[in-house]
Order: sequence, then structure tokens, then C-alpha cells
Amino acid sequence: QVQLVESGGGLVQPGGSLRLSCVASGSISTSSSMGWYRQAPGKERELVATLSYYGNRDYYADSVKGRFTVSRDNDKNTVYLQMNSLKPEDTAVYYCWYGRYSVQYWGQGTQVTVSS
Repeated sequence: QVQLVESGGGLVQPGGSLRLSCVASGSISTSSSMGWYRQAPGKERELVATLSYYGNRDYYADSVKGRFTVSRDNDKNTVYLQMNSLKPEDTAVYYCWYGRYSVQYWGQGTQVTVSS
């Protein structure tokens, strides 16, 4: 079992920045990946970014490439999402994700609203 708790969401103006954090507890595998999904109102949940345990494999959705950066601190069991140049279309609930093969866990989500 893995538990995930996100923090760092909020309201930000277009062009601004936010950093999300997610602390994981439980059995964290070195063959796992962690990252972030998001779900906007009326839309399906979509993958934003993921990072392997040792940081040697990452993935970004095209819509966030060059603006978002995923990182992790394994000593703290924490994954981060640095979001820069935020746009109104980035408004969504952001969910922390942990995956190892077919096993997946999700956090409860944190709201990010980009609006002037």
C-alpha cells in the first residue's frame, strides 16, 4: 500500500508559477514511477508528467513541455511539479500518482486555478 498526500495548489494569475508537492508513505519500490495527472471540469483525467525512481526516465504531456518540471527527492519520498508560465487551460484538479507495473495509487487531488 502507498498513500499519497498533495499540497501546493491554489489560485494564480496567468503567467505565474506554482509548485506542487506530494509526499508518499508506505512501500515505495525502486522500480516505480511517480508523477502527476490532472482533470479539468467536464474532461477526462490526463497524464501531465512522470519520473522514474532514479530519475532516468521522464515523460511530459505536449501541452506542458517547456513549462512544467517534475522532480523527486527519494530521501523524503516526495515528488514535485514546478509549473511555470501557467495558462487558464492549466486549471484543473492535480492528482499525485504512483505506479509500479499494473499497481497504481492516487492522491486526493489539489485544485489549481489560473485566472486573472
